[in-house]
Amino acid sequence: MAPPGEYTLASRGAKRPARAENRRPPAPATYPVRTEEDLLTVRHAVRAATVEVGFGLVDQTRVVTAASELARNAYVHGRGGTVTLEYPREPGGRRGLRLVVKDEGPGIADLDAALTDGFTTGGAWATGSVALVG
Repeated sequence: MAPPGEYTLASRGAKRPARAENRRPPAPATYPVRTEEDLLTVRHAVRAATVEVGFGLVDQTRVVTAASELARNAYVHGRGGTVTLEYPREPGGRRGLRLVVKDEGPGIADLDAALTDGFTTGGAWATGSVALVG
């Protein structure tokens, strides 16, 4: 599980053609999440990243949607934060995409209670990890 205030969204991309496997992955990039415009910037950056690592259209949509929801929650409930895009590579050459969303909110005092069915935080935001595997 990620530290409080941090969400990790990881997904493995498709194996790229041999010529692309030799390319150096893009450097990690961090985007602020402080305004509505920042949310749009994050969506565009994540979409471009999913294309870069070779995700199909359905997986692109899933990752962009999940990232958008996490970024919006960081903005609305977590007092702002950041989204970092990283490009891990498996030893066999398979490229991936890791998104780390951090917020600046207070978290939830009793996480075990918050994870039970029917619990509501009444406006507070929980922390945790989400993994998508393509």
